[in-house]
Amino acid sequence: MRKYLEESSNELVSVICNGCGKNLLVENGILKEGCFEGDAVFGYFSKKDGQIHSFDLCEECYDKIIESFAIPVKAEEINELL
Repeated sequence: MRKYLEESSNELVSVICNGCGKNLLVENGILKEGCFEGDAVFGYFSKKDGQIHSFDLCEECYDKIIESFAIPVKAEEINELL
C-alpha cells in the first residue's frame, strides 16, 4: 500500500507490505527496498468486473508466494537497473 504526500502528488511518503504489514524504507520520496508492485485490472467475464486491485509486497512475502507456484517464475539477469 503506497501513500503519497498529497492525493495528486507523486512524492512517495510510505510503502507498507500488504502481505505482512512491514513498513518499507522510503527516503526523500525514494523506495529503498525490494518491493513487488501489483496491479490487476478486471474486465468482462470476471467476478470483479470494473475493479482495479493494487498492492505491494516486500521481498520476503513475494518469495513466499512464488515458491507456491506450480510453474516457476521466469527469472533472468539484467545488466542495468533503471
